[in-house]
Amino acid sequence: MHAEAAPAKLNLSLALVGRRPDGFHDLVSLVAPIELADELTFTPDGAWSIACDDPSVPADASNLVLKAAEAYARRRPDCPRGRFFLTKRVPHGAGLGGGSSDAAAALRLLDRASGSPQGADFLEAVAGEVGSDCAFFVRGVPAVMRGRGERLEPLAPGPRRALAGRRVLLIKPPFGVPTPEAYSLFVRYGTLRSPEQAEALLEAWMARPEADPTALGNDLEGPVFRKFIALPVGLESAAAAVRQPFRMTGSGSACFCLTRGEPDVDALRAALRRCWGPGAWVVETRIAS
Repeated sequence: MHAEAAPAKLNLSLALVGRRPDGFHDLVSLVAPIELADELTFTPDGAWSIACDDPSVPADASNLVLKAAEAYARRRPDCPRGRFFLTKRVPHGAGLGGGSSDAAAALRLLDRASGSPQGADFLEAVAGEVGSDCAFFVRGVPAVMRGRGERLEPLAPGPRRALAGRRVLLIKPPFGVPTPEAYSLFVRYGTLRSPEQAEALLEAWMARPEADPTALGNDLEGPVFRKFIALPVGLESAAAAVRQPFRMTGSGSACFCLTRGEPDVDALRAALRRCWGPGAWVVETRIAS
């Protein structure tokens, strides 16, 4: 049996800069992995299957782990088949990339089990067939995403060091936001940025990476908040509890803040439970190096 961690990610910024002929959006996004992670194991057994400790995770062909396995097998038909088991810690429907990270972990496991690993460049190409942000999780290093998420530029050492180890408070209400719905809301309510504006803001942060990268903004946040009004109401309570603002990651519904002090996490949990009920989720983690 082989095991692989599948870290979540934060979209520290997310600018939408164009609509593509294929219906997707072009984006410019500063993305970083965090220490919160699922765990995926693989046992060669002759046929694909997946099980999970979370019964709400589908175990059929719609699961991205099995989609990744099939994509890998199309490139390498002689690869071993077998059983995956997923220990789920990253909530789905949260904008944290949990499913995509699980898929990338499956690709790394299969590549290692195949006896002649093809390496990250090969796996990124395969990951691009599985989902828009799967390629990011192959290497899992802080990067700028462009295109629909498949074009990656790893951060230079200075900005990467500035992010590494930053403490993160993650919160999520007891509901998710489907990614297609978030983008549909943007089409209805949002406004595209110019690529030049998005790149200029990002370049300014790169020059001073000790600054707060969340100031670059998330263009999905406003449109999503217009429908899911429990989110901005909860974030107001969260910000008051820890005296720091929260931003949405990806398409939501998870939100986060980068903190340097010693926030009162108990007060945060209490405030969110009053607002969102007992299903409110709060986790402390860090940006991975």
